[in-house]
Amino acid sequence: MFEDFYPILFLVALATFLGVALTVMSIILGRRTKLGKKFDPYECGMEPVGTTKDPVPVHFFMIAISFILFDLEVIFLLPWAVVARDLGWFGFGAISIFVVIILVGYVYELGRGALTWE
Repeated sequence: MFEDFYPILFLVALATFLGVALTVMSIILGRRTKLGKKFDPYECGMEPVGTTKDPVPVHFFMIAISFILFDLEVIFLLPWAVVARDLGWFGFGAISIFVVIILVGYVYELGRGALTWE
C-alpha cells in the first residue's frame, strides 16, 4: 500500500537535502563583504528616494485591487469555458450573472475615475 508513495517520499527527501546542502555551501563558500551599499534597502542600483514613512497614495491600492478582481474573473471564466457545453443553460445563466456583477463594478470604477493615472 505504501509502496506507491515511495517516489513522492524520495522527491521530498531529495528536495530537502538539496535545499539544506546548497544553503550550507553558500554559507561556507560565499564571499562576505562589508560594503556600505550592501545594506541599503535596495540592491537594484537605484538610490532610494524619500523615506519609508512617506504615505502611499490610495489610488495605487485601487489599481491593485482592480487587477486582483479582474484576475479572479479570468480564473473563474477559464474553467467555465472548458465545460460550458456540459453545464447547459444553467451554467450560462450563472456565468452571465457573474459577468454582469463584474461589469457593474468596472463601470463604477470608471465612473469614479479609479483607473485614470495622473
